[in-house]
Amino acid sequence: MIRPKLSMRARRYLFRVSAVALVAGIAYGGWLYWRSASIKPLDQRYRLEEVTAGDVTQTVTANGTLNPVVLVNVGTQVSGTVKKLHADFNSRVKAGQILLELDPTTFQAAVEQSAGNLASADAALKLALANEQRSKELFGLEYVSKQDLDQAIQARESAQAQIQTARGQLSRDRANLAYSIIRSPVSGVVVSRQVDLGQTVAASFQTPTLFQIAQDLSQMQIDSSVAEADIGKIKVGQLARFTVDAFQGRRFEGKVKQIRLNPITQQNVVTYDVVVSVINTDLSLMPGMTAYVSFVIDERSNVLLVPNAALRFKPAGGAERTPKPQTAAGKSERRARPPGPVVYVIRDNRLVAVPVQLGISDGKFTEVLDGLGAGDRVVVEDTAPEQKGSGPPSSFRMRAF
Repeated sequence: MIRPKLSMRARRYLFRVSAVALVAGIAYGGWLYWRSASIKPLDQRYRLEEVTAGDVTQTVTANGTLNPVVLVNVGTQVSGTVKKLHADFNSRVKAGQILLELDPTTFQAAVEQSAGNLASADAALKLALANEQRSKELFGLEYVSKQDLDQAIQARESAQAQIQTARGQLSRDRANLAYSIIRSPVSGVVVSRQVDLGQTVAASFQTPTLFQIAQDLSQMQIDSSVAEADIGKIKVGQLARFTVDAFQGRRFEGKVKQIRLNPITQQNVVTYDVVVSVINTDLSLMPGMTAYVSFVIDERSNVLLVPNAALRFKPAGGAERTPKPQTAAGKSERRARPPGPVVYVIRDNRLVAVPVQLGISDGKFTEVLDGLGAGDRVVVEDTAPEQKGSGPPSSFRMRAF
């Protein structure tokens, strides 16, 4: 058989095609080698954490303010100018102790005037009694008429009424004089003084607050705001732990004393005031401090814990799933029930999704009831996200001749 002789142009074309194919094969082989060398093994590509045993506490958090259990506002019933101050901030006072004195000049003058009015009314009563007695004697002798006797009796009764009025006025003025001396209604500590020496206080329409006295700072309470979504988890007597900015690293404890039924709505957000009783034996906690409260909903000890990061992890390329046992109808439980939480583990150099049954969580770790064992290592992070997919695209392109 005689082969046709190729022309020079055809030979050149075949040579070029062969050269391009050779170069493409070498480039593709090099790319495969580079790709296999650059892709890390799965146990090196993902960051793993071990499932361990420990304690977990589920909480509901809220912010609140520390206040004394009994905070008494001390005011004044009369107006006047502050003449003397007998108490200041942080002063310890006893019940009945003098806190402040108003200028008593006008009150003393009113007392003296009322005392004079009472003396005048008393003298008028004595005269009226004497006139009544004479009128009775003269009426018996028929020297005066019945009308004259009635007028004498009426004058005596009017004088007696004037005596009662004068006595009442005197009692009121003496009380106002006593009110010019402000005394503490309870024993405690002065936490606020809102008046200064020489200041004029007016009690015309509303009683002004002069002092605030905390009855017992060793017994305090936290008024905290809990969202309506969490209020159903709070119970009276529940343990509450809290911290304050003044003592970093120190944790305090209290108990839920009261859940107030009055809702507070701000910007369409409904909250409820939860009162937490606190024992402040060392008096380190002060009124007005901001408390960051954690209400203890549930606690578990020595249980398996999985990091919450493992529950949030989702691989880009998917993973194999551990099969579920078959039901009597021949359908898997995974199909019969809605999909639940899964974590990912590496088995035989494959990423496998493992369904788990979870318990309570503290925000960082979650209790594992079923699906994992102590020592299992779960995936929490992909340390090489740039390797997701089938790898970088090749830059080689065939050019047509």
